[in-house]
Amino acid sequence: MTSDALAGNGIDKVVHGTATHSRVLGAAPGRVWSAFAELPLRDRWFRIPGEDAVHELDFRVGGGETASALFAPSGTPELVEWRSHFFDLVEPRRLVFGYELQVDRVRRTVSLVTVELGPEGAGTRVDYTEQYAITALTGDGSQDEKHLKGSLLFLFNRLEAALGT
Repeated sequence: MTSDALAGNGIDKVVHGTATHSRVLGAAPGRVWSAFAELPLRDRWFRIPGEDAVHELDFRVGGGETASALFAPSGTPELVEWRSHFFDLVEPRRLVFGYELQVDRVRRTVSLVTVELGPEGAGTRVDYTEQYAITALTGDGSQDEKHLKGSLLFLFNRLEAALGT
């Protein structure tokens, strides 16, 4: 595809930003760590819904995670694919990873994420920071940023439910 062909598809512009979220969860740091590190627990809160779903996790520095599914929130199936790479894991305190998200084989987002865990009372404070580059925009990109930030809150709600807190 030429750059002229890409220009009308929101691919000629990149939107950069940072999304942050902090929350205190009612589970100990080791249990929250397990929600990231153990596939059966992670799959309870972090998966792509839809047909033909696949979710694999290699939780180690140099490892990564893949998830994909045919997802049809608007009635038209889209192939959604997530691929990550773990750069830094300090149990049970810190995760640093990068990921890309593709929809129908078009890379939509590339991000660097830091998740910090710390004890707070009987639970765990989770501080999440994502530095993102949205590489394929819908319109001017403002809805893409709102979707990314809304998805983050949705994931935190699912994480909290998976931990039973």
